[in-house]
Amino acid sequence: MDDDDYVKPNSHEMGMSLDAISVDELGERILLLEREILRLRAEIEVKKTSKAAADAVFKI
Repeated sequence: MDDDDYVKPNSHEMGMSLDAISVDELGERILLLEREILRLRAEIEVKKTSKAAADAVFKI
């Protein structure tokens, strides 16, 4: 496989080989994953708020 044949993926697969990935691309992937972590944490907060509201309504 030539360098010209390398296609940069749009995502990162957990556990994938990192041998052919440049330092710059590794940094980009870290940023991608950090943004995804923030998105997941925000969703957790939304779900916690929603659950707390539902628990308050159905509290006996």
